[in-house]
Amino acid sequence: MKIEHLAIWTDDIEKMREFYLAYFDVTSGEKYVNPVKKYTSYFLTFGGGGSRIELMHRPDIDGMQTRRGFSKGFAHIAISVGGKEAVDRLTERLRADGYTIAGEPRTSGDGYYESGILDPEGNYVEIVA
Repeated sequence: MKIEHLAIWTDDIEKMREFYLAYFDVTSGEKYVNPVKKYTSYFLTFGGGGSRIELMHRPDIDGMQTRRGFSKGFAHIAISVGGKEAVDRLTERLRADGYTIAGEPRTSGDGYYESGILDPEGNYVEIVA
């Protein structure tokens, strides 16, 4: 078994799509539109294992009242970038581009070399070696 995809409700689906395309080497499927439900989505696919993120938008879905990743439920996604140097490079690139670095690169207590960043809508993303 494997996780096929995870889904993220978004406020600005196009901005989120561009973020993941720019920084995480994913490819995007075509935009799906359901005009009856006012629902749109994109599937973003990672190379290799084929894991995917589904970005979804529907205007009647409310934003979370608490900080994302710091309440019960899903806390973060972790994306492996292939090594410590890649973690450092991507973290610095995101910092230079104005994104929030929520956790500096380090080796965690459970042995991962990682940093933590917030995507454009505040979702916590771990960048791991």
